[in-house]
Amino acid sequence: MKEIDADIVNKVNALRKALHRHNYLYYVLDDPEVSDAEYDRMMRELTALEEAWPELYDPDSPTSRVGAPPLSEFETIAHSIPMLSLGNAFTDSEIIDFDRRVRKILRTDDEILYTVEPKLDGLAVELVYEKGKLIVASTRGDGINGEVITANVRTIRSVPLLLQVNTPTLPSPFKGEGLGGGEKRNIPLRLEVRGEVFISHEGFRSLNEEQLNQNLPPFANPRNAAAGSLRQLDSSITAKRPLEIFFYGVGVTDLRLKSHWETLQTLQELGLRINPLVRSEITIEEAVDYYKALGDKRHLLPYDIDGMVIKVDDLSLQTKLGNTSRSPRWAIAYKFKAMQETTCVLNIDVQVGRTGVLTPVAHLQPVNVGGAMVRRATLHNEDEIERKDIRIGDTVLVQRAGDVIPEVVKVIESKRTGLERIFHMPLNCPVCGSEVVRLKDEAAHRCIGGLNCPAQRKRAIIHFVSRQAMDIEGLGEKLIDQLVDNNIVRTPADLFNLNVSSLASLERMADISVSNLNDAIENSKHTTFGRFIYALGIPNVGETTAKDLAKFFGNLNRLMQAYPKTIQYIPGIATKVAMLIRHFFEEPHNQEVIRQLQTSGVFWDELKNSQAIITFPDFLNWLFAEVKGIGNEKAKSLASSLGSLEKLMGADENILLQIKGINSTLARDIVLFFREPENLKVIKQIQECGVCWDKEAHEIPTPSLLVDGKSFVLTGTLKHLKRDEAKIKIEALGGRVSKSVSGKTDFVIVGTNPGSKLSKATELGIEVLNEEKFIALLAGED
Repeated sequence: MKEIDADIVNKVNALRKALHRHNYLYYVLDDPEVSDAEYDRMMRELTALEEAWPELYDPDSPTSRVGAPPLSEFETIAHSIPMLSLGNAFTDSEIIDFDRRVRKILRTDDEILYTVEPKLDGLAVELVYEKGKLIVASTRGDGINGEVITANVRTIRSVPLLLQVNTPTLPSPFKGEGLGGGEKRNIPLRLEVRGEVFISHEGFRSLNEEQLNQNLPPFANPRNAAAGSLRQLDSSITAKRPLEIFFYGVGVTDLRLKSHWETLQTLQELGLRINPLVRSEITIEEAVDYYKALGDKRHLLPYDIDGMVIKVDDLSLQTKLGNTSRSPRWAIAYKFKAMQETTCVLNIDVQVGRTGVLTPVAHLQPVNVGGAMVRRATLHNEDEIERKDIRIGDTVLVQRAGDVIPEVVKVIESKRTGLERIFHMPLNCPVCGSEVVRLKDEAAHRCIGGLNCPAQRKRAIIHFVSRQAMDIEGLGEKLIDQLVDNNIVRTPADLFNLNVSSLASLERMADISVSNLNDAIENSKHTTFGRFIYALGIPNVGETTAKDLAKFFGNLNRLMQAYPKTIQYIPGIATKVAMLIRHFFEEPHNQEVIRQLQTSGVFWDELKNSQAIITFPDFLNWLFAEVKGIGNEKAKSLASSLGSLEKLMGADENILLQIKGINSTLARDIVLFFREPENLKVIKQIQECGVCWDKEAHEIPTPSLLVDGKSFVLTGTLKHLKRDEAKIKIEALGGRVSKSVSGKTDFVIVGTNPGSKLSKATELGIEVLNEEKFIALLAGED
């Protein structure tokens, strides 16, 4: 075996030590010293060294958190000290009784001091470290024996694989031997540490999104997700789950500890994460007060807690108090009120939001959930109803999500009688009667009667008068509230029919204010086409898109009659937005309001379209986007061989078959494409908007050996070539242009004022060319 150079061994050890430290700073203290990019660089460097020198394998390396080979079943292991359950309390009086029992057993009238900590709603585990190395991890199990889940726990980023002594960051109450004068503890020979594994709210949302993307059932709640993740036989699956941990106590250890608070501080010094909301050395009355404060903020926490644990702080007193057969006498869980209850779905109706989104809402048999009477629960959207199979008449489990918004968790199918009814989303808006649409790949149903729908009225008018839209100064939200609430304004068109008397009748409208607002309304009538489009409030159409639409179509009639495919021709407008624009202008209510606006004197200057000159192949590539099998190269072949759109539209299958790369299937599909009336209308609309191209036939250049197959990234401004021209030349010679720099990039072309792409290229060692060298490369000069 070839001897490994000492420098390599030292480098690997140094990287491992540094990464262990950075893991501690990031996951335990939430105080990173390096950027994510620097951390990733170190991890990549270590991974490369370990792959190059497999003899250096170490299961405790920071790179070893990807999981081990799948197990056939879990082994079991006995806990040195049983992991007992906690007794529960639900009222202040029960907590006072607990304190009274503690003092009675201890035969003292002295005040007892406690440490309190949030009770996480997760899964209890025990980790065993020997000489600072994690050797085994297990579930709580039945309290006596647990399942061995070492490989799974090793994948949790906040679990240290190696203990290390760190400087404490919180005020330390340490007074024991060996702790004076700023001395640090030694790594214990053995440490059995207990903790709670959980998934945060954000992690839970991401995990369920991934489940749905893979057509897998989502998890009901974060606790179930955490438990299921820890009990995977294949730890590589666990490694992909967003598991976290807080440590809260110890079993057998050679550490000399005097209090629970000292225990927690010591765990943190060793790199084990503790909950930052722990409070120490407080009286039972202070514990009750903190319970209430914790209850008030629980919905703001990034993870679920279901109560607070109260523990006698002095460990010698804990020993004297001992345990019952089921729970310790020195600790108790003060539980919050239940956040889940069962009830019945009486009906399902639909609410229309301020943006036109329809949200199904369940009307429930009233039930007390966490101290609040719940009568309604959101069902989010039709997909959610179908996924959970919620029907009118079902018995369901309800929870207050984040302790605020009630939602249905699941259906209790065993309670079904057969009389339950399936819910369907309405075809028309229940408020205004406009059409309801649902776009492909979108969960939401929308009412598209935005200018007319009372549910969207205030939002539509506030948007209409905003500075970027019609810019009617002085017409603020409070004034709009009055106009709408008093039924003076129903649509934006009504604003232009306001007179002095109607404005004067409103609160806080003095003569000067009325006069100024009247002038502002009158002045706003003459606007730009782009501002008018933006003011209409078409879903997903912002200022930039509105300006692009105005510039391309030039007048309102062309825009209102445009097909989605035509609209998609404008760069940056996706299929979804094009469909929303088309639906908006097809809705009769919106057409009526636009007509009213025009008759009210609103006008703009029509735009003269400047010709949009593009390459013929690019146009064909866009035109045939939905014809399977035609990409850049075949579009170039069609353009080069036929030279004009007229010849292409008139070509039969025999002519097309003579073109390089066009087989019989593609030839047939092209002929059929031009027989479709809608496609011909789209082509006509595009040409009417001024789009044109060079109709002369051009031979496709022969790929250059220096460019063919290479990846280019452009940054900065080129003096002699426009960026689009540079892209066309690269692709014509067989290369491709990417928007971002990566390890697969061959060349970065740099003009004046380059961006961050130049720094990235330098960092990755990618060849950088100025414009002169780039032009020489295109010319075939090495």
